[in-house]
Amino acid sequence: MRIAIIGQQKFGKAVLDAFLDRGDTVAGVFCTPDKPGSPPDPLSAGATERGVRLFQLPSLKTPEALEALRGLDVDLGVMAYVLQFAPQEFTRIPRRGMIQYHPSLLPKYRGPSSINWPIIHGDTRTGLTIFRPSDGLDEGPVILQKETPIGPDDTLGSVYFDRLFPMGVEAMKEAADLVMSGKARETIQDESQASYEGWCRDPEARINWHNHIDQVYNLIRGCIPAPGAWTTHGGRKIRILEARKHPARTFSAVKGKIGAVTDIAERSLFVSTQGGQIEVLTLKPEEGKKLSGREFSEQAGLTAGTILGG
Repeated sequence: MRIAIIGQQKFGKAVLDAFLDRGDTVAGVFCTPDKPGSPPDPLSAGATERGVRLFQLPSLKTPEALEALRGLDVDLGVMAYVLQFAPQEFTRIPRRGMIQYHPSLLPKYRGPSSINWPIIHGDTRTGLTIFRPSDGLDEGPVILQKETPIGPDDTLGSVYFDRLFPMGVEAMKEAADLVMSGKARETIQDESQASYEGWCRDPEARINWHNHIDQVYNLIRGCIPAPGAWTTHGGRKIRILEARKHPARTFSAVKGKIGAVTDIAERSLFVSTQGGQIEVLTLKPEEGKKLSGREFSEQAGLTAGTILGG
């Protein structure tokens, strides 16, 4: 088949490589412009390395973008990690239209941080969807879905890099084959089940130690490795990169004031929250390097009773 790939980042490059390696023709790649002073986007670099025609356009809504895609004369457009808005005028140019990857079980978790939020909310499963893009945000008909469990200690990193990333690359090839063979079944999304979540960024990643231990732990693991759930000490942000939870068996077993350091162990520190303690194994202070909980405690002068996040 003859395709165009629209996307960015490592996932976009992996999709490019997957189609090329199996013998498909990638007529062109559309990727956002590289930022001045930053390294090239992995997808744009991959296209250059493999001799694929590259279009780095600030918008897919312009006559330039439309004309570029028409000139490629492709069967199918493959949208892999796309943050630019692609209007219907653009997506309908390929003979068989376009397919798009989204890392959630649509219609749940529409939006840009759809891997973070199921973990933060304590869900026990998530997945990916390949769908037809429409002018609505992640609202088009579904071609296929793949599901994966979220374990009690899974993080954003483990769910995405270990499962949704490789599963997504394979699902894009599978969906493309279904469309090209005429076997694709398109299912309209059930709007009664739809949910939308915005970006998970710094404001959303702040830890409230007064929340229940499960909520605190889910936020921490849903933000590893990015954006990094954080608290403060002495007015400086501390991002937690690795943690464990230790629920209290009874209410009376909860140690110390909420948000207080309760213990400093061989390589970690413990913080009290509602229903138990969070063991902080690795953290990164603002404008500092990655440290173990104990190393940070020694550098910052933390002792039992020190309150974090105040």
